[in-house]
Amino acid sequence: MNIIQKISLVLTIIGALNWGLIGLFNMNVVEMIFGDSMLAAIIYMLVGIAGIINIMLLFTDLDTK
Repeated sequence: MNIIQKISLVLTIIGALNWGLIGLFNMNVVEMIFGDSMLAAIIYMLVGIAGIINIMLLFTDLDTK
């Protein structure tokens, strides 16, 4: 797993945790920290791009060296 895949995985986990908090407690941590700003929109875009990158992990054999 290369560094881009690891960063993407971390961003995807952060996004999933944020969605879990929204679903359970109606609490959006990204908007709590950054407000309704352009920076929050950039974070959402980065999480979305990370999800797309992680789709490639479905088709990658991670056991090869």
